[in-house]
Amino acid sequence: MATNPAVKPPEYVEGSIRVLKGLEPVKQRPGMYTRTDNPLHVIQEVLDNSADEALAGHGKKIRVTLHQDGSISIEDDGRGIPFGLHPEENAPVIELVFTRLHAGGKFDKGSGGAYSFSGGLHGVGVSVTNALAKRLEATSYREGQVARLVFAGGDVIEPLLLRPAGEGDRKSGLTVRVWPDAKYFESAVLPTHELAHLLRSKAVLMPGVTVTLTVEKTREVQTWAYKGGLRDYLMQELNADPVIPLFEGEGFADAGHDSFAEGEGAQWCVAFTEDGQPVRESYVNLIPTSAGGTHESGLRDGLFTAVKSFIDLHSLLPKGVKLLPEDVFARASYVLSARVLDPQFQGQIKERLNSRDAVRLVSSFVRPALELWLNEHVEYGKRLAELAIRAAQTRQRAGQKVEKRKGSGVAVLPGKLTDCESKDLTYNEVFLVEGDSAGGSAKMGRDKESQAILPLRGKVLNTWEVERDRLFANTEIHDIAVAIGVDPHGPADTPDLSGLRYGKICILSDADVDGSHIQVLLLTLFFRHFPKLIEAGHVFVARPPLFRVDAPARGKKPASKAYALDEGELTAILDKLRKEGVRESAWTISRFKGLGEMNAEQLWDTTLNPDTRRLLPVQLGALDFLQTESLITKLMGKGEAAARRELMELHGDAVEVDI
Repeated sequence: MATNPAVKPPEYVEGSIRVLKGLEPVKQRPGMYTRTDNPLHVIQEVLDNSADEALAGHGKKIRVTLHQDGSISIEDDGRGIPFGLHPEENAPVIELVFTRLHAGGKFDKGSGGAYSFSGGLHGVGVSVTNALAKRLEATSYREGQVARLVFAGGDVIEPLLLRPAGEGDRKSGLTVRVWPDAKYFESAVLPTHELAHLLRSKAVLMPGVTVTLTVEKTREVQTWAYKGGLRDYLMQELNADPVIPLFEGEGFADAGHDSFAEGEGAQWCVAFTEDGQPVRESYVNLIPTSAGGTHESGLRDGLFTAVKSFIDLHSLLPKGVKLLPEDVFARASYVLSARVLDPQFQGQIKERLNSRDAVRLVSSFVRPALELWLNEHVEYGKRLAELAIRAAQTRQRAGQKVEKRKGSGVAVLPGKLTDCESKDLTYNEVFLVEGDSAGGSAKMGRDKESQAILPLRGKVLNTWEVERDRLFANTEIHDIAVAIGVDPHGPADTPDLSGLRYGKICILSDADVDGSHIQVLLLTLFFRHFPKLIEAGHVFVARPPLFRVDAPARGKKPASKAYALDEGELTAILDKLRKEGVRESAWTISRFKGLGEMNAEQLWDTTLNPDTRRLLPVQLGALDFLQTESLITKLMGKGEAAARRELMELHGDAVEVDI
């Protein structure tokens, strides 16, 4: 198509670069900072600050009011936000807290810090609430004075006003009243049921703190205050009677602990039931982690190790039965509250804890406590053992049935496949590993019971335009299809999935550009020729780390190593080491050139261990099948060079270059 020479193309000059200042990034991309289905999470940011005050031992009351005009206010009797001038920024501290990203009192975790344990730690909390509000009023009570500030859209519209505290004022505390801006949310309606559940859980986790919710429109007032803590809460939530008495306890590190900071640890209450829907809730520093995380993995590990130890001690395991963690955990209901000094969450809304040390932290307190309890209550221990053994026998019988249905006509499995022992689809998994050397490390480091390894040589064929009857001409693709036990099919087909041999099919490639290319080629294969496996949630991408950081021994802490997926995680690890007083020159950073550089133990710790690995499920996301198909055609089609060029010109600036 001819271009019009009279129309000048847009120029790329110095003025083309736009710098987003203050809270502009939040308004431009609110979904990067909070959940945008409704305003609950921005209100939770304010609530978490009040809860952090109570957690730190300041304040006994939190009051939330839903006003008739659509605003929400949160009051506490904590210390109030300081309102003097910041020594470096020359602005009132209370103004900085509400108007600056990454400004807060929770970064300083050392001695003398305002908060030793807190949920809010990204430093973007209430500033995001402010950015997405039509109006926000903040009133801080402290030191015999009352300070008030008013904002609109994140900007100060009524500057700081100070007055002496009167007779009706609190001695100390904070009141924040927010009018969320509906244009940033799919629905402006606050889910009252979810808010009430959140407030009740805060009261459960902070015995002695009273939490109140008032709805002005209906004049309804709900108040929660628990003395019995986790036990009372779990008993109210359970749908069935426990098989044994509730197992509850707590454990926190003291000042002389070798591995963990003083105060780190957990409280828990666990119930085992034979039927009914399990109740499972977990928290980190009072933040609800609805997607679980490493602290829940620690609870599971502690429960399993203790129960298995009891079963072995009393020789209760029948011959031929192999006990797995899920057999113990399947009928467990629990409430878990962990305290972690510097928690690393997945995503800004903190739904999942990713801190690797939390597995060991929780397990190290739960396991000995349960072992002691079981051996003090042997009859209850045997009843719990019976429940777990029954679950293991049911699982193994199901696995044997699947094996029988296959009959004798199964294709011969590829010779390079190192298979697992389990036949249970809910438990076993195969890793499609880039390269023979990495495959060797994976074979040595894997869990032989549940993990199979299929090494792949070189780049897999681009199968986007390969006819189905020609697929098996390629050895690698033939081996993948035979190993997983499902024939190639199209999106409209109804394939026979009864032969599926693994519940999880995991793509494992290097954390570099070549590895990403192999990922894309394998994802193309599954989307084009095995779409029902993606639809049923069987395909995953493993994420090995790119960096390793070795830190020296410091004080009572032994030498340690940490792994980072990318530059962002590397920066967070180094920041934590600096906070712990480690010198810049004392640590060493290694970059893995590929999976082949990792030994078996490193590969297990970072990529294969279900408790500490990062495994991403492959889903279509917001696009439907046809939209995804059109996009992959542009990316992978041989005759699509022009469309690919256009796509790169449109979105090329979003690509991160790995040099």
